Amino acid sequence: MNRGQLIVFEGLDGCGKSTQVARLAITLRAAGHAVVATREPTNGEYGQRIRSLAKSGGSISHAEELRWFIEDRREHVAEVVEPGLSAGRVVICDRYFLSTVAYQGARGADVDEILESSEAEFPIPDLVILLEITPEAGLARVHERGHAIETHFEEVEYLTAVDAIFRHVDCPYLVRIDGSTEPDSVESAVAECVAARLRLP
Repeated sequence: MNRGQLIVFEGLDGCGKSTQVARLAITLRAAGHAVVATREPTNGEYGQRIRSLAKSGGSISHAEELRWFIEDRREHVAEVVEPGLSAGRVVICDRYFLSTVAYQGARGADVDEILESSEAEFPIPDLVILLEITPEAGLARVHERGHAIETHFEEVEYLTAVDAIFRHVDCPYLVRIDGSTEPDSVESAVAECVAARLRLP
């Protein structure tokens, strides 16, 4: 059986990742592909800690926060990502290790070290689609949807630093798409990208 393919959506809060993950999954399934749609942080032990921290606005050391993300990813890869790829499925993930690079890098962690260690330990994506949007526009979308702002992660100054790292990252598997346009336009751009890079669907 051929190994599956890993597609990751990255970007700031409000960029439309979740919407595009769902739309791409529908498109690929309609074309006959077996798809696993997943996300990070997960609903596992460490993922729940991260989500609770985000909602509460609490504080832990940056080193401990980074450890939570890595442990959550280890569980995610072992239980979801790797089994899906081994079974020949297309795994579509809402956030992966480039989010850790950008968000933890904005807290002062070593960006290059996180990227290097992540690529060494975890499956490297076949394609990462980075949906680009300004921090202000992203947070405005979060407000419009009626979602509570997660003060631990969703502050303009912090997200500006995150955005700067996202814009600096340069990986052969990374493609940038304007996420500020209407969802249908983004979906079309995503479909073109997936077809060109991975010959899907």
